[in-house]
Amino acid sequence: MFPTLSSLIQYLTGILIPLPIQTFGFFVAIAFIAGYWAFVQEFNRKEKLGIIHSFKKTVTIGAKISSTELIGNAVFGFILGFKVLDSILRYHDLLDNPQDFILSTRGNWLGGIIGAIGFAYWAYYENKKQQLPEPKQQEVVVHPSELMGSILFWAAVCGFAGAKVFNALENWGDFLKDPVGMLIGFSGLTFYGGLICGGGVVLYIARKHGIKPLDMLDIGGPGMMLAYGVGRIGCQMSGDGDWGINNLAAKPHWLSWAPDWMWAFNFPHNVNDEGVSIPLCTTKFCHVLPIPVFPTSFYESVVCILLFFFLWSIRDKIKMSGVMFGIYMILNGVERFFIELIRVNTRYHVAGISFTQAEMISLLMIIGGAVLIYNGRNKKVISTTHG
Repeated sequence: MFPTLSSLIQYLTGILIPLPIQTFGFFVAIAFIAGYWAFVQEFNRKEKLGIIHSFKKTVTIGAKISSTELIGNAVFGFILGFKVLDSILRYHDLLDNPQDFILSTRGNWLGGIIGAIGFAYWAYYENKKQQLPEPKQQEVVVHPSELMGSILFWAAVCGFAGAKVFNALENWGDFLKDPVGMLIGFSGLTFYGGLICGGGVVLYIARKHGIKPLDMLDIGGPGMMLAYGVGRIGCQMSGDGDWGINNLAAKPHWLSWAPDWMWAFNFPHNVNDEGVSIPLCTTKFCHVLPIPVFPTSFYESVVCILLFFFLWSIRDKIKMSGVMFGIYMILNGVERFFIELIRVNTRYHVAGISFTQAEMISLLMIIGGAVLIYNGRNKKVISTTHG
């Protein structure tokens, strides 16, 4: 496995470049970029179709920078300089444990002061060039795709928080053992938690700017499927614990063409350091699972990327609001429900029924998707009848 980006680069090139970047985090970033691209494409397509519309807002041109903006830039510059200079001076500490290093209160005060002065002056200087003797108000046209910066930021913040909270609920025993570690670590994320919390804030931003909830959901369906599939590549490559149950069965004959790791894998050097010690290994991440398991994160990445291409291919054929997202919900729910059959997860027992959190949410997604499709088709029948 490749717990860090450095280990992946070394495997591919033979060159060791010490970088404080975890492979999982790197692919999460790539997943956001992929999702961003798909969202923007759908925003632009639906604007051309007249389904969503640009809007106007009034901005002030040439005004003097406010004290609040200067202070905000100074605070941001201080935090950045406080951490960056300390990271440079103590790079080995950063490499040893990036999460603890970044999230701790340690830093370099000189770097913070330089950063604060630098960012505040830069903001003042840039504003000074644009100041007018008499500030004026001007109406500008904003296209829906221009909301993506705000949407991406708040979706990332709320999605990450939701994914961590749902993961804690899903793995309650582990959470009680190390609550702080589970909440601030970058591994151990529950997709549905991120989907619910991140999706909620995206719908709020969209509705605030005149985009109907169902239209926003349709815009997001393909992009979320793509982002999930790309993100799961990071899970597989880092070995973050999203693997399946033990698999000692012989590889089926129909799968003889595939490498053995696609059927059963031990996840050596996994980022969670789970399993038994690897002999003669003296670096970090020296553990391997004693019994091979199903590489479920690999299965999900392949399936979800293929499902994205399917959704992308049918998007021009779907005319009623909500139907695209309904299809996404059903496909995602079915995919996740079946993967849960071979995936390690906490099981709940209610009224003699055993199920995982993901299985329950999967069923709700399938039902919700069916309702959206039925509602969309019903509206089409009604509009055709009245027409």
